[in-house]
Amino acid sequence: MKKKLILILGVVFIIVAIISFSYYRKIYQKNVTETTSIYIPSDTDIEKLITILEPHLSNVKSFMWVAEKKKYINKIRAGKFRITEGMNNNDLVNHLRGGKQETIKLTFNNQDDFNKLAGRVATQIEADSLSLLAAMRDAEFLHKHGFKSATALSMYIPNSYEFYWNTDAQKFRDKMLLEYKKFWNDSRTSKAEQQNLKPLQVATLASIVQKETAVVAERRTVAGLYLNRLKDFWPLQADPTIIFALKQKYGQDKEYKRVLTKDLSIDSPYNTYSNFGLPPGPIGMPDISSIDAVLNPENHSYYYMCANIEKIGYHKFAKSLKEHNINAAEYQRWVSKQGINR
Repeated sequence: MKKKLILILGVVFIIVAIISFSYYRKIYQKNVTETTSIYIPSDTDIEKLITILEPHLSNVKSFMWVAEKKKYINKIRAGKFRITEGMNNNDLVNHLRGGKQETIKLTFNNQDDFNKLAGRVATQIEADSLSLLAAMRDAEFLHKHGFKSATALSMYIPNSYEFYWNTDAQKFRDKMLLEYKKFWNDSRTSKAEQQNLKPLQVATLASIVQKETAVVAERRTVAGLYLNRLKDFWPLQADPTIIFALKQKYGQDKEYKRVLTKDLSIDSPYNTYSNFGLPPGPIGMPDISSIDAVLNPENHSYYYMCANIEKIGYHKFAKSLKEHNINAAEYQRWVSKQGINR
């Protein structure tokens, strides 16, 4: 009888040991096969999560078992998560359930309009371009924070920013407002006042400088030229504003390599040949170098500029109309030889 009892207890012990070892393996055995980042969209259920995780797991069923036991299947958090090779199911579930996300570096350069900006941002965070566009153009938000539809693009300073991947459109926009306020610190605001400009006006002029020259080293010179014109109550006569007006009227897809005399009479508040002062808002998104060029302009006596045919991409600057007319005639002859009619 005693031997029989010992045998039974031995069998029970073995069964318990086997079950315990099976549980232990499900919970603590290595299951993640590679170190990588996974993206879990909002409203992901367990079935969708499994399709995301399956390529990176040795045993999907064991993960499911642990997820159910730890009640994770009803608490799935969205975001970008870094998982590491050799991670067991217990650690994996705790990591995902804890919501400790990996941040992303969101970057955008100078975009011409909100459509392009929204498209660029949508490739980097979960929010889609339509929701981003709606948030960026929200009239109530713009009015509350001192923007108009014409100046709203000024709020977005081209740079790199840290975000969580599952950031929604409103949170993206709200953070960009905070970044805008940080950018316009006391130093920059003071420099704007020295030029008799407000930050939004600086952005508008900087957008013209940006479109006038891709050569960063020239931007302070160009900024100084336009500030000379503003201070002396001259019209800016900036060709990029004419191109902007033409695109507004005839469509953004059309390209203009040459501004014609007839274009200068276009009826638009952005026509800086027929209107004095700055246009209603930026004609594109200026980058930091263009903004800082307006805040730190070169001190000179130039009032005219013309493309330099001897150094493509650069400009010739002039103090007098006579000198400028010589430069302009030379440029027009060159353009005609290239067969550029529009």
